[in-house]
Amino acid sequence: MPTYSYKCTVCDVAFDIQQSFTDSSLTECPTCSGKLRKLFSAVGVTFNGSGFYRNDSRKTEKSSAGKAEKTVSSPSTAGSSGGSSTGTSTATPS
Repeated sequence: MPTYSYKCTVCDVAFDIQQSFTDSSLTECPTCSGKLRKLFSAVGVTFNGSGFYRNDSRKTEKSSAGKAEKTVSSPSTAGSSGGSSTGTSTATPS
């Protein structure tokens, strides 16, 4: 169950309470019966593991680009031998 923080607008009493998501917000101060306000605070988030940092994504891109260049160079060699036969057939109709 989540913990919510409240603060009274009249007597400045602050407290935390565990409530379900389906429970309605508290509106009355238990000390002075004044109006309560729900407090919000920053949540600490940490990103652990690979893929979260700029360096991680760049390393992946460089290695992917290197693999792609190797793949392209292999078909281009096959394509050049195929290209010469295609070039010969193109030269014949002209």
